[in-house]
Amino acid sequence: MKERILVTGGTGYIGSHTVVELQNSGYEVIIVDNLSNSRADVVDNIEKITGIRPEFEQVDCLDYAGMDAVFTKYPGIKGIIHFAASKAVGESVQKPLLYYRNNLVSLINLLELMPKHNVLGIIFSSSCTVYGQPDKLPVTEEAPIKKAESPYGNTKQINEEIIRDTVASGSPIHAILLRYFNPIGAHPTALIGELPNGVPQNLIPYLTQTAIGIREKLSVFGDDYNTPDGSCIRDYIYVVDLAKAHVIAMNRILGNKQKDKVEVFNIGTGRGLSVLELIHAFESSTGVKLNYQIAGRRAGDIEQVWADPSYANNELGWKAETSIEETLRSAWNWQLKLREKGVQ
Repeated sequence: MKERILVTGGTGYIGSHTVVELQNSGYEVIIVDNLSNSRADVVDNIEKITGIRPEFEQVDCLDYAGMDAVFTKYPGIKGIIHFAASKAVGESVQKPLLYYRNNLVSLINLLELMPKHNVLGIIFSSSCTVYGQPDKLPVTEEAPIKKAESPYGNTKQINEEIIRDTVASGSPIHAILLRYFNPIGAHPTALIGELPNGVPQNLIPYLTQTAIGIREKLSVFGDDYNTPDGSCIRDYIYVVDLAKAHVIAMNRILGNKQKDKVEVFNIGTGRGLSVLELIHAFESSTGVKLNYQIAGRRAGDIEQVWADPSYANNELGWKAETSIEETLRSAWNWQLKLREKGVQ
């Protein structure tokens, strides 16, 4: 009997890649997604990649009764991977209440339902935004949590606290908090990738849409930061490498191998790349020239952050293995595939 895993936000970008890796590792997956920033046909493409069709329920995690019904319909769910959240930094500054409601209440609903349905563990999709602008780089899991630069970042900090407080209260829940750095790229089949509804809020889809002519130009927000070329520095991780970390984390929870009931891991490459370096790497690895311009700084942006992933490397036995060039080519192949399908 395969163990059942619930993946919230499972038709989204990171969620869909994680569903593929879970199914390839022998888990049975139930996806819950409200399709607010994804499409239902992602389920078809997951099936094409893995040969297995995951169960799919179009439910909003804010709907407590709806989520309760999902757990009742699929008894024996052992673990949850919780991706479902609003995630655009800029939008969160403009619409803070939307972010607080979506991101906090969805988690609270899950944590209330887990003991009721005997769900053992949850992997929470957290973010390096919890570190703010770190005092020391690369940043380790021991770095202090700084005041968040955006409501989005604050929801990640508060959700981590909610999980810790819930476990400390005696709730029979195990948790792993994965603090992602910047996921990019697409599955090597080009059947799934990052396809936000409307104008992309993330760099790579905007970059590839500019390269293919959907967007007129790419704006680089700021060239006057205290970095070698003046643009912001991030740790860009291939989404498939990131997805594999979730499978290892779930194995750890279900195999009762945790050292604490709540564990934290940085999931990054350990290498910082500036926005301009990323643009040049894209151009050199694909042969496509990009039309970009320097614009003013953007509210909520952190100057530079990259991971020290050595704890995840040593403790989980996980490592980011894919080169930035291969990662960027995968993003471009995905954009070309979208054009082939007539998706703009």
